[in-house]
Amino acid sequence: MSTAAANPNETLSSGQAPARPGPQAVTTWRPLGLDTARITGGFWAPRQEANAAKAILSGRERLEDAGNLQNFRIAAGQGEGEPIGPIFADSDVYKWLEAVAWEYGRNPDPALLQMQREVTALVAAAQCEDGYLDTVVTLRHADRGRYFDLPWSHEHYCAGHLMQAAVAQVRCTGDRELLGVATRLADHLVSTFGEDKRHDVDGHPVIEMGLVELYRETGNADYLELARYFVDARGHGLMESYGKEPTYFSDRVPVREASSVEGHAVRAVYLAAGAADLAIETGDQSLLEALAGQFDHMWSTKTFLTGGLGARWEGEAFGDPYELPSDRGYAETCAAIGGIQWAWRMLLATGEAHYADAIERMLFNGFLSGVSLSGTQYFYVNPLQVRGEAHPDGDRSPAHGRRGWFSCACCPPNLMRTLASLDGYLASSDAGGLQIHQFAPAQLTSPALSVEVATEYPWQGRVAITVTAASPQPTALSLRVPGWADGATLSVDGDAEPVTAGEYAVVERVWSVGDRVELDLPLAVRHTFADPRIDAIRGCMALERGPLVYAVEQVDQPDGVDLDLAQLVSTADSHSEHRADLLDGVTVITAAGKAPSAPKMKGWPYPAQPGDLTGRDVELVAIPYYAWANREIGAMRVWLPATSA
Repeated sequence: MSTAAANPNETLSSGQAPARPGPQAVTTWRPLGLDTARITGGFWAPRQEANAAKAILSGRERLEDAGNLQNFRIAAGQGEGEPIGPIFADSDVYKWLEAVAWEYGRNPDPALLQMQREVTALVAAAQCEDGYLDTVVTLRHADRGRYFDLPWSHEHYCAGHLMQAAVAQVRCTGDRELLGVATRLADHLVSTFGEDKRHDVDGHPVIEMGLVELYRETGNADYLELARYFVDARGHGLMESYGKEPTYFSDRVPVREASSVEGHAVRAVYLAAGAADLAIETGDQSLLEALAGQFDHMWSTKTFLTGGLGARWEGEAFGDPYELPSDRGYAETCAAIGGIQWAWRMLLATGEAHYADAIERMLFNGFLSGVSLSGTQYFYVNPLQVRGEAHPDGDRSPAHGRRGWFSCACCPPNLMRTLASLDGYLASSDAGGLQIHQFAPAQLTSPALSVEVATEYPWQGRVAITVTAASPQPTALSLRVPGWADGATLSVDGDAEPVTAGEYAVVERVWSVGDRVELDLPLAVRHTFADPRIDAIRGCMALERGPLVYAVEQVDQPDGVDLDLAQLVSTADSHSEHRADLLDGVTVITAAGKAPSAPKMKGWPYPAQPGDLTGRDVELVAIPYYAWANREIGAMRVWLPATSA
């Protein structure tokens, strides 16, 4: 891996960036902030607008209705009653506060600032004198005391989200009240946990990321050291002292020795992201290499085509390698977000393009499927198949369709904070140039080069970059060429040259205002097949176009087509067409298919001879996976059996 220590005396872009490395961090690239990277239109802008105008505003109402905010009032002595919600209810408030901060960083709305200050004051009022803060544990379990059941109490998990929100608030608004709450809580944790103190870890990681972010903002090395302790203490069976099986908690194998991720998917990827932060800040190359191996194994054996993570409803967990069932896949929305956070840190650390490819796949598919086109309805679980007669047997079941909130509401505010901070994932800089990782109409400003990006991506494959300001010194402009983009070309001053998929195309020169670079990415429909070790989809085919995975929904198919029986013809060409009138404007794929009739059997679904699955010829219509279930609830499939005729 190629890493370079940042010179703290260099002027590098920082600003309002999430996961911003500190001045002494060992990293290849540094993120642009929300003040220097700005989405200006295209695919993502209306989603961010809906997030700001609808989701974040209604989010406060949801937190009020669900009792999360009332818990703080009771703990502060400003209200009465019993605490409501799961034991980690505080964390949803903190993620919402983080979303408000990042959104204010994008668009300084006084109404947002007022909401932030009101809720922050409520959080501060609930904090104990010694810095401890957890309303549900304080109110519901006063007789048992603090940290009585760390595998399930989520006390550090809530603290980590508080720290992330506090750092976002300082960077985007300048307000420091929540930072004061976070540092008092962190000081309490420093005095309580460690090798020579209470030797324990929380069952749900995220404190690691929070402590590193707090260290970056305050410079207090005690926070970085406690993050190191929590990373290194895990994997030694501490959960067994509570009578818990350690795999679920990523506590079976030490982080530095693990070859893959396992257990609860969100916990595992949050832990890895925090460990990556630690490796970056301390220059720990061996830890970074261990994390790279874990990511590679996860991506090649435990990731759905959509970038979704977590194969099992049981334990919301990663399964075994190649255990990726379409219909029972969990793929929690929060797991995709955690995967993006991990990949982003690895990208900054190493400069390796496949991490940016992974972020793109997760963003457009596994993440975006979690929120409706309206911006206010959500999926907790994101399977790749729903059967025609599926019955919703729980509030998280996708057979319900998207829902306005959940009894366990971790995903909605997580979506809010990610959309609000999305600009920060577009690009990075180093002393010698600007790197563009994700494609959207945008204005990007680095110390050496400023550009304007124009594109209709992902519907069209042309990305045009125009220089708006430049250093008089030679500067490198690096553009990611996605791994799927064989045949891509790059033109500078009108001369097109082929570029290599899966790498960065780099142009280094003395730039002038008005210089133009165009990256052309081929967007032909791709027929995708699965590793035969993925038993659930052996012999099946899926459709992709550009960064988008496609799904076949019952509502779009010809009359008489039973989607549970339909097949795709793998040898026939598939065609795409943009439909401005459908699902807020999408490109649909029309593919040749077969529509067998349901076999006529009575009492037993296992005949002695296979039935006739030839069926009649039909044209199957596929839409982007992220847009399914925005019209009606019915059968949906990403993978369909493939036939050659």
